[in-house]
Order: sequence, then structure tokens, then C-alpha cells
Amino acid sequence: MRKSRLCAATALALSFSIPALAADDALDKLGGFRTTGTSLDIPQVEQGGKKAENLKAIAQKIRVPDGFKVELYAIVPDARHMAVGTNVGVVFVGTRKTKAYAVTDRDGDHVADEVKEFAPSLKKNVPNGMCFTKDGFLYVIEHNRALLFPAAEFFYESPDVAVAVIAEQLVPKEDESFNHGARTCAIGPDNKLYITLGQPFNVPAKEKLKGFAEAGIGGIIRMDRDGKNREVFARGIRNSVGLDFNPANGELWFTDNQVDGMGDDIPPGELNRAPKPGMNFGFPWYGGGKIRTVEYKDDEPPADVTFPEVEYAAHAADLGMRFYAAEQFPEKWRGGIFAAEHGSWNRTKPVGGRIMFTSVKADGSADKTEVFAEGWLDPKTGRYLGRPVDVAIALDGSMLVSDDLSGAIWRISYGE
Repeated sequence: MRKSRLCAATALALSFSIPALAADDALDKLGGFRTTGTSLDIPQVEQGGKKAENLKAIAQKIRVPDGFKVELYAIVPDARHMAVGTNVGVVFVGTRKTKAYAVTDRDGDHVADEVKEFAPSLKKNVPNGMCFTKDGFLYVIEHNRALLFPAAEFFYESPDVAVAVIAEQLVPKEDESFNHGARTCAIGPDNKLYITLGQPFNVPAKEKLKGFAEAGIGGIIRMDRDGKNREVFARGIRNSVGLDFNPANGELWFTDNQVDGMGDDIPPGELNRAPKPGMNFGFPWYGGGKIRTVEYKDDEPPADVTFPEVEYAAHAADLGMRFYAAEQFPEKWRGGIFAAEHGSWNRTKPVGGRIMFTSVKADGSADKTEVFAEGWLDPKTGRYLGRPVDVAIALDGSMLVSDDLSGAIWRISYGE
């Protein structure tokens, strides 16, 4: 019965595929449930040896509150955003390159036994964004298209994985850029797919604004799960690389990276709250918080600008975020937001390389923000031992933290 339902769901999902992309031979074959001829022997990423020992030593340097501990969960090259499977908890990991990974803890000891490329027969281009639906459909958001894997945890053992393209040309070809091109995604309480579309400039020229606004570049778009009914949900966002919905009330929150080159201490990074569609969050008139940009300082900003719920340290590069809706952590941390700070790259004194926590009030607004985990940045040398990208909650309630500098996923647990 389960297999019958799975096949029916997969067939329905594959009907979303776009015929114009049939020229991609592998994609065409996968859409028709045919083999590509790719070797069934998928190379695995070595999980032991000297590299593992070095990473375990880094884990010992990470400072967390009493009762918590940090351990190496997996070695995953270029690890970026993560999605935890709803069935057996396989962790799917994106990168800003051409590969995605499937991470499996087969023996249940909270350490990955196997890390291998996910869907290696399919060509990928910056498969950074990863998100699951409650019924087990995996979305992978590349630089300029959205892919649906309707049974990722069922097929991932093979190099050939059932896939459908539900959206191509997330941004127009002329606006494709190597800068700010890592997309992220989430499934909303409305059962729609939400995607962040960072704009490619530090501050865009005025002639770009109209086209960007229409396409949702420098904003967040949403669409039906089959890619239909695309619309712009939020605007005035420079480069969001993390979003999640508050399970208590269904409101969308997201991080935003702010303007470079304005000084060490301005503008602040942002954590924003979007309880409804159509909101404007102020960019490019504001570079972060209420700090006006040089380029738009003489222009009247929109009257309906919404300022951030939380202002983070300037240039800390706030990326992936997640509400904690599990029970392993003590009550203080439940219902709050954990956010990864990737760390600054152009600040006189580096800042970031840590996990922040923001508690949420009963009315849904932000309360206090504090450092939860730090130590990936050595304050004496200014050297990063790791650069956190994303946070995800494992099925057992522990927290996973991806790190694209060290090529690792860290596990933070409580009371074990």
C-alpha cells in the first residue's frame, strides 16, 4: 500500500516537469523512470582519518551553555543548507557548487556512517536550497531553477532519483550573477513553496529596481508546490539566505545580509518578520536597520517600510535560521529562533562564526537575542576554524549546524 501511494505521488509530481527541458538527456530519462547508466557504485566521503580527528578537536573549542555538547556529525564537503528527511532522518545537504549530498546515520549512534553525492546522474548548478514538505517531498533550489524530488528518501540509494523541474528561470537570464545566487526555501503553512532571491549587487542602480520588483529579485517569491501561481511575497530585501515559519502562528521570518563598505559597525544585519504578503523591508533605501544608503540617501523611501525585529552585529553574515519546535532542549530554547552567522569577510576586526538565539514573545514578536554557540572564530588571531551556514533540527531534537569552511556538519545536543 505504501509503495502504491509513493508511486502515485511520484507520477503526479513528475507530471510537473517542463517539456522544454527534455534536451537534458539525464533529466528526460529520470522524468520517464529510465536509468541513465550512471554507475550504481556512488563514491562515499571518507568519515575517518586525520581530517576527522582535526574536526573533532575543533568541536571541543565550541562554547555552548551548560548541559549542551558539540560533536562532529559528518564530514560533508562545502556543506551549506540542509533538509532533514521525514521518514528515517536522512540529511540532504546543498552546496554552492555542483553537488548535493545525502548523509545517513544507519546505526542510530548520532554520527553519520555514510555521506555520498545525492542524485549524481543529474547535473546541478548551485543546489544550495533544501526543504521538505510534511509529506516527504524534497525541493532543491538551484541558482535558477527549482527541482522537486517526490521520494528522495526512497530513491536516494541510487544515482538515479525521480525528479521534476517545477520552475525554471527563477530570475531572467540577464540578471543571473555569481554574486548572491545561493537560494533558500521553505514550505509555508499555506502549503506553498517560498524561495529567497538575493539581488546581485551591493546596492543596485535605480534603473534595475522596476524589473527586480516585478521578478521578486531582492525579495521572496512563493508558488504552488507544482510551480504554478508564482507571486512576489515580500520586497526590499538585499540578500536573504535563510527563512522559516513560526510554528506557533505561521508567520514567516528571514535573515538578511546588509550593505558592505559602509564601515565596521554599520549597517546592522537583520532578522525580519513578515506576517503577511506585500511587505517592503526597505532595501535599497536603507542599507540595514534604519541606516540610509549613500546611493539612495536623497530619495524618498517607500512609506510602508518595515524595519527588522532584530538587529545583528554588522557584517556578521546571518544566514540559515530555524525555529526550535522539538523537545530535547530545555524550555528556555523552545519556540525560539536559532540563526547561523557565517562571519565577516571585510571587517577590520572579524565578527560572527557563531549561532545566535532569539526568544519570541507570546504576541509573536522578538524578545531577547544572545549568543548560543561560539568558538569557530579565534578572537586572538582572527582566523575562522569554521563558518556556520545553516541550522536544522534532527528527528531526535538535536541541532545540526552546517559549515562550508571546514566541510562539516556539527551536532549540538542536550543532556546526553
